Amino acid sequence: MAHPSERIIAALDFPSRKPALEAAAKLQGIIRWMKIGLELYVAEGNRIVSDIQNLGFSVFLDLKFHDIPNTVAGAVRTAAATGAKMLTVHASGGPVMLAAAQEAAAASSNPPKILAVTVLTSMDAAQLSATGVAASPAEQVKRLAAMAYGSGIRGFVSSPEEVATIRAAHPEATLVIPGIRPAGAATGDQKRIATPASAVAAGADYLVIGRPIMQAADPAAAAQAIVDEIATARS
Repeated sequence: MAHPSERIIAALDFPSRKPALEAAAKLQGIIRWMKIGLELYVAEGNRIVSDIQNLGFSVFLDLKFHDIPNTVAGAVRTAAATGAKMLTVHASGGPVMLAAAQEAAAASSNPPKILAVTVLTSMDAAQLSATGVAASPAEQVKRLAAMAYGSGIRGFVSSPEEVATIRAAHPEATLVIPGIRPAGAATGDQKRIATPASAVAAGADYLVIGRPIMQAADPAAAAQAIVDEIATARS
């Protein structure tokens, strides 16, 4: 089992390179992973991936590809060339798209782990219903994970509420879990959340944590406190 410091992915949800690099630098030697999402990637492109890697971090490139299979396969090939270790695609893109993404990753010289995003943590039953999905979030996550697994995907993103279900159905899968909030932290726009300790206990491999670290008065101390919480939960 990985050391707790290797299981936290800090979310670099910044609009530009300078504040992102400043924030990442504060966490050197404390955690291993950084997440680069759409806002920062659209602003800075592949350069920011290299910058973060040069600081000694592994990169989770969270761009949530969702398009026709050929386009997604091409995007995966391009993203894989950056050296990012994990990439996301939307499971709702369907089995052909998912298979194309996985095949493109596997054919890369440095294959990234493809993660299928099931149901966004900002969505609850009412939000799903508005999109025409009558199933509960838990039911939809289970359905999408099974479909993605059948397409060759071996990594998933879900809310903490569905971790145990996915872990039971797919014991060997890599589970990356956002919506993590230490006890007492504000929930923000997240609907389905958990503490770091409870998410790890349920079977999460990696925890994506943004505001509780990045908006803390002392980000390094906040990250270290979460590392310690995970270590305590494991013991």
